[in-house]
Amino acid sequence: MIYMMMLPRRNEFNLLDDIFGDLNYTENKIMKTDIKEHKDNYSILVDLPGYNKDDIKISIEDGYLTINATMSKNEEEKEHGKFVRRERYFGECSRSFYVGDNIEVEDIKASFKNGTLNLEIPKKEEKQISEKKYVQIED
Repeated sequence: MIYMMMLPRRNEFNLLDDIFGDLNYTENKIMKTDIKEHKDNYSILVDLPGYNKDDIKISIEDGYLTINATMSKNEEEKEHGKFVRRERYFGECSRSFYVGDNIEVEDIKASFKNGTLNLEIPKKEEKQISEKKYVQIED
């Protein structure tokens, strides 16, 4: 009986919640992100709780900034009991943002503290698109 008291109690039991409750499971894998615009730059704050700095890779290709994060299961956990419920995500997740063709890797400042990735991306003027010119057709 003591063992039962150690388990979290649910006030209401709803079988449909247990069956369909994981439909939003993919929502848990998405990196929660805030983007702030400042005078000279943009700040991107990405929540990555439980990740280490070495698990995160940031790249730029074709004007897209991509954040990849990978977390593997801790094999030691198998020895310490069986999970009754597991909501933390293990595996790889990524997120991409269009930052423009004129942003280079060297332009971006990144820091990671307390499970939050902070990226500072400068505002740069877009390349001027020249006005369309037409060739005149002679008679």
